[in-house]
Amino acid sequence: MESLITEGVEVIVRSNYEEEFSKPAQSEFIFSYQISIKNENDFSVKLLSRKWFVFDSKGEHYEVEGNGVIGLQPTLEFQGSHDYESGTSLTSPIGRMRGYYIMQNLMTREKFKVYIPEFDLIAPFVLN
Repeated sequence: MESLITEGVEVIVRSNYEEEFSKPAQSEFIFSYQISIKNENDFSVKLLSRKWFVFDSKGEHYEVEGNGVIGLQPTLEFQGSHDYESGTSLTSPIGRMRGYYIMQNLMTREKFKVYIPEFDLIAPFVLN
């Protein structure tokens, strides 16, 4: 589990290797990750967009960006949270991800970045 607080918003990440969906012989390694976003500010915020940076141990990388998360642009009230699960595919059994969300303070309409902590994606069989 990784956690990071930016601008009063905490992002907690957990990742898992999805063995049943992976195809190592074809260099396809599937990982899921669970995100919890918690608003500790005394105002509501809205998640507008996200940008991810995905790296694997072969030196390959790609970026993913778009509106919201899994089709939603959630509003988080004071002390509110939003949880979701998503996934990614790598060409090697080891990788990393990091990124950020663009949030909006709903009181002032100001936009700001909330960083997603960098986290490892590791298939358990490489640890043995």
